[in-house]
Amino acid sequence: MGKTLTEKILEQHLLEGKLEKETDISIRIDQTLTQDATGTMTYLQFEAMGVSRVQTELSVSYVDHNTLQTDFKNPDDHRYLQSIAAKYGLFFSRPGNGICHQLHLERFARPGKTLLGSDSHTPTGGGVGMIAIGAGGLDVAAAMAGESFHLKMPNVVNVYLTGKLPDFVSAKDVILEVLRRIGVKGAVNKVLEYTGPGIKNLSVPERGTITNMGTETGATTSIFPSDEITKEFLEAQERGEQWVQLEPDKDAEYDETIEISLSELEPLIAEPHSPGNVKTVKEIEGLAVDQVCIGSCTNSSLRDLKVVANILKEKTVNEHTVLTVSPGSRQVVNHMVKSGEMAYLVEAGARILENACGPCIGMGLAPKSDAVTLRTFNRNFLGRSGTKSAQAYLVSPETAAASAITGKLTDPRTIEKLPKIDMPKKFMVNDNMIIPPLPPEKAKTVDIVRGPNIKPLPEFNPLPDKLEGEVLLKVEDDITTDHIMPAGAKILPLRSNIPEISKFVFNIVDESFHDRSLEKGGGFIIGGDNYGQGSSREHAAIAPKYLGLKAVIVRSFARIHLANLVNFGIVPLTFVNKDDYNQLEQGDQFEIDLSTIETGEVKLKDHTKNIEVALTHSLSETEIEVLKAGGKLTYIKQKYSQ
Repeated sequence: MGKTLTEKILEQHLLEGKLEKETDISIRIDQTLTQDATGTMTYLQFEAMGVSRVQTELSVSYVDHNTLQTDFKNPDDHRYLQSIAAKYGLFFSRPGNGICHQLHLERFARPGKTLLGSDSHTPTGGGVGMIAIGAGGLDVAAAMAGESFHLKMPNVVNVYLTGKLPDFVSAKDVILEVLRRIGVKGAVNKVLEYTGPGIKNLSVPERGTITNMGTETGATTSIFPSDEITKEFLEAQERGEQWVQLEPDKDAEYDETIEISLSELEPLIAEPHSPGNVKTVKEIEGLAVDQVCIGSCTNSSLRDLKVVANILKEKTVNEHTVLTVSPGSRQVVNHMVKSGEMAYLVEAGARILENACGPCIGMGLAPKSDAVTLRTFNRNFLGRSGTKSAQAYLVSPETAAASAITGKLTDPRTIEKLPKIDMPKKFMVNDNMIIPPLPPEKAKTVDIVRGPNIKPLPEFNPLPDKLEGEVLLKVEDDITTDHIMPAGAKILPLRSNIPEISKFVFNIVDESFHDRSLEKGGGFIIGGDNYGQGSSREHAAIAPKYLGLKAVIVRSFARIHLANLVNFGIVPLTFVNKDDYNQLEQGDQFEIDLSTIETGEVKLKDHTKNIEVALTHSLSETEIEVLKAGGKLTYIKQKYSQ
């Protein structure tokens, strides 16, 4: 039986286990990336492990999230990150250089390698044929220390593409079509592997858009083959020697197949407040639009901005609409300036923002009250824009540009002929904003710079055999990490200060959660399906841990958040009978017996209702050991001290 591309790369990196579906495996990690919203905590944890230098082939620290400097906190953290990179052997991408996933695709992503990133959209690297996985910062810190990465062997889904995209239909519409078919939890513990003749009509930036937003399906990662199109891209980036041909065997067997005819796709849109609420643009065309935001790690490539600029050429943004553009990298900006296409954006009235994530994470440019905002981003969760009452829609760059001109949601196929764009045969490569690692001897002399906002990590104590307490909160299905630990300009600068950031835990759901948690001495959360979907932010686990959260009991978990809960010593449990969710209420007093956790069976006693509920879990033996130690940091310390 032939092998999928996913199986081939995992096999080359396999350290423990067998490539059998749903079994526990561990793999070697070649590369890591962090960004500044998750990186500060990641490196605090890495320092605590006592390793003198990163053990990976390549690790990069990017600054792209917390670039809005309203006080000392963000710039202090940036200096900390730069000193850490110098001390421990990382590349450091300076503030303003660009968005981590766009930059990594341009300068570092390599076919056949493994990449672990403390950002859920790390699978962007799958656009060049690598296994790129988003994870919590502690898992990334462990990988930099030389630890393997543990996961369940995912099922591999063949997304078979045929045909060619019509005019005004682009890669964003491809991944929105996937989301329309399988939703935001349809690929949990799966890899989306793209094959078929249609992939030959997609450039690497387009492939990166698709693999980036595959995260919204719950997928472990997404991947394209490394072919002649990949080779052409790497050669254009002056990295042609890094290319290798990688593809699945012709007789590879997949667990599922999704067939998509690119030729039959049309412009699509995700309605509030989920990337899975997908319709065609023409179904809701005509909606008045207050704001259009183009960019983010999903759609900020040179290809995307060239298309937008040429649609806007000699046009003016509608007087009732604000248009923002966030380029993905300085390379993109250099090309747009040299070609004159940046002038098209400026002359049309676009507000050109920094090469950073910006509005995607609520870091500035929040829309007005009750606004309709069209975004080429990957998420439209409630309140993520910075304005809770805003209605955020996800669209392609083509739809965004057309709608900015008309001031209403517009099918781009109705405006004019699609302008032809010319992509460069060679990109303008200038890595002067990336600081390479120092030699080991010189690195030893570097002093770590710590601002006053950086606080010590909380203590992680061994897990007791019995947990007792109150249900602090009961929530519904599809609770995102934005619900648990919001982002935005006010909160992101507190990522290195757990006591302060914990004040915002579940703030969007229940403003009393922080105070009640401390008053009750912690307790439990009850949730529905897909609890913890969205971002890789481990603060959605570590901040509740600081507030005393002991266990989360749900119908099902999102992959990364489940791992983060384990990493910080919070017990993740699921109902044996999902209907038991309906019996339990906020305020109930629980007792959970963990003495049988190794068997997979756990008993919950609800003393308020005088009932007993059967619980289970999906934890591996290693994860149970991590939990019992009190979390991964304690577990690793114990491991190295033996």
